[in-house]
Amino acid sequence: MFTIRPNKPNSANNVSSISTLPRQEPPGPPVLAAFGAEGPARPLPGGQGGTWCADGIVLKRTGLRTETAWRAHTLNALPETDEFRVAPPVRSMDGTWTAGGWEAWRLVPGTADERRVDDVLRVGRAFHAALAELPRPAFLDERDDPWSRADRFSWGYAAGSAEASAAEEAVPAREFELVAPLLAARSPLSEDASQVVHGDLLGNVLFADAEGLPPAIIDWPAYWRPPGWASAVAAVDALCWHGADIGVLDRWAHVPHWRQLLVRALLFRIATHERLDPDLEAAYRPVADLVLDGHWPQATEPRAEQRGAPRAEARSERRPEPTGLRAVREPEPEPQPEPTPAVPDPLREPEPEPQPRTPTQPESQSQPHSQQAAPQQEMLDVCAPLPEEEQPEPTPQPSTEPAAEPAAEPSTEQRTEPLDSSPS
Repeated sequence: MFTIRPNKPNSANNVSSISTLPRQEPPGPPVLAAFGAEGPARPLPGGQGGTWCADGIVLKRTGLRTETAWRAHTLNALPETDEFRVAPPVRSMDGTWTAGGWEAWRLVPGTADERRVDDVLRVGRAFHAALAELPRPAFLDERDDPWSRADRFSWGYAAGSAEASAAEEAVPAREFELVAPLLAARSPLSEDASQVVHGDLLGNVLFADAEGLPPAIIDWPAYWRPPGWASAVAAVDALCWHGADIGVLDRWAHVPHWRQLLVRALLFRIATHERLDPDLEAAYRPVADLVLDGHWPQATEPRAEQRGAPRAEARSERRPEPTGLRAVREPEPEPQPEPTPAVPDPLREPEPEPQPRTPTQPESQSQPHSQQAAPQQEMLDVCAPLPEEEQPEPTPQPSTEPAAEPAAEPSTEQRTEPLDSSPS
């Protein structure tokens, strides 16, 4: 069993992931005026420590101008839907999407809640469905930042291959002890399912349930990967940093190549670190061990030697055997579990033999709540004779009892009150 505890968050929105990121200053008055806002700008959490807000407009430094323009045009073209909202981009006064190296969008109501990982994954699924027909953006080949290099490293080729770029070879994570088994577990995946996706969903979905609004998706870093990879990244973030239950792996195991996508998601997040200190390794290792074991019931690619183990464990959990149950049960051949015809006569026979009645005893005891576990109930009855000793208490009325009493009661009352006349 793995113990996964909450830790400090690590994503593209946290500056602690990469120590080389420059410290950003707030936008100046000319930038605010270009987007129609008045200062002063106040800082907002996330956004690599460089997101600011003024007059309901959120501002952030621009990476590639081509990416900013592509993202703004794409978000403007998305139709409205009840499944998600987006933060509308804001043009500058000259009609472009940037001003002085900044981009802007409208502040939307809502609050991020990383504990709602399943809701985040559902919103991401709807968002990616709306993007499914978009072609691959050209700026992805131009982008060179720590997360793009980590992404290429997690999906890239083995070290020393001709296809591996110098940036991938220089990723410090390649030397981390935790990375080696993940690289060994990675196997090739087809690029056919790749599309434009959101690479940092968990902290960038805002919920506004009280206002009756659908979740809002903000701060979109675009990647060309399968939609399941974006879900895997969010699941890994929730497990490593926000104390999510490991059941999220079961609930989303229907995603194609789920285990391989989780392996790449872990490599992607680990590769953003320049070094892996004990605290970071303590956060990643339980999740990496869980993914490498791949023993959740619906895993897409379980190991051959583990395919039967989960089912055996599940059967043992559904059948809680008391101590010594197997030793008591094995000497006696257990009857077939098929249901026998319900015959009420054995309950009324005066034969005091307990053992011949044990195979049919579960049917005579009316317990409809345990009918689905008939074989288990039958085993417990064989090993626990207490119900057999209590059964003679409602025994049928003796036929000689009325003759011993001078005032014989009607025969109909003898059937309904056998316990009043039995203590003679």
